[in-house]
Amino acid sequence: MNPFSLAGKTALITGASRGIGLAIARGMREAGAEVVLAARSKEKLETLAAELGGRAVELDMTRSESIRLCADQAGDVDILANVAGMNIRGRAEDYTAEHYDRIMQTNLHGLFELTQLVGKRMIARGAGGKIVNIGSFTTFTGLPWVSVYSMTKGAVGQLTKCLAAEWAAHNIQVNCIAPGFILTDLNRAMWQSDEMAKWRMGIQAIDRLGKTEDIAPLAVFLAAPGSDYITGQVIAVDGGATTTAKWPVASPTT
Repeated sequence: MNPFSLAGKTALITGASRGIGLAIARGMREAGAEVVLAARSKEKLETLAAELGGRAVELDMTRSESIRLCADQAGDVDILANVAGMNIRGRAEDYTAEHYDRIMQTNLHGLFELTQLVGKRMIARGAGGKIVNIGSFTTFTGLPWVSVYSMTKGAVGQLTKCLAAEWAAHNIQVNCIAPGFILTDLNRAMWQSDEMAKWRMGIQAIDRLGKTEDIAPLAVFLAAPGSDYITGQVIAVDGGATTTAKWPVASPTT
């Protein structure tokens, strides 16, 4: 058996219309999986699904009815990649109840509800499974102006560990990828600033922004047989941002 092959597997990827979700969908399809792309933008998804030879399922993570329908339409899946998420930046004292609820529902409550439904089907089938959650740099560390987002991503990291312990008896491995600063259409403008670029250069060993394609290979591996003895892990893909830093000078001095 090829330890990196997903041939014969079905993968449900949320947030698959763009960014990290789309990159993971493409990576899993290239590894041989049948892919089910889920997101709110059904029309765009259908075009992407046709391109990948997969299926498109509409999914609004803020609505339980949509989550249940997505799980039913996806059917029996071997792999669930929880990528869908959102953020609203702001000072902690300024968040509205509406903003708080929206971030929590999308990033955490909806994720749990879908995982619960898919996990039940995996357990009932008795064929094992793989769940790959997407956390964040903020699963490990704190930054200003993302307090609510960081709460959800910290919780996703802990949920990963608890489900790994609980569902190991059913041969279901649960892991989490924590991306660092990944360039996407949603944050491209922010990284155009010289000030932001200069700040980033000092806080991580690899001196560039990440690409969505930097995340996909690990997601494929965590969905493949080669990772059968890996579970409950939160793995940073961040250029070293959570573990390294650089001096602001070119060489050491005494």
